[in-house]
Amino acid sequence: MRTPESRDPAEKETTMIKRHSDLVLAITAHDPDTVENDLNTAVEMAREHAMTESRHGILVTQHSFTSYTVAVSRDVPYGQTHERREQARQ
Repeated sequence: MRTPESRDPAEKETTMIKRHSDLVLAITAHDPDTVENDLNTAVEMAREHAMTESRHGILVTQHSFTSYTVAVSRDVPYGQTHERREQARQ
């Protein structure tokens, strides 16, 4: 069994929060801990922006196990965070 300390540096997980605008953040990560940490960071960033406007809430959308978006959305009441899963296309 390999411990985190013995991992090959080439196996380092990639993490990314990409800002599309002040209203939309895209998260791509490949391990559960990084996904959780990046989602929490992105939600906080979106919440700070939403609080300045005091009009919209936050929508977190799961596109796959490694891809999410966090957006300030007029479809979500102010002060709330909603989650949804994008349906897989067949």
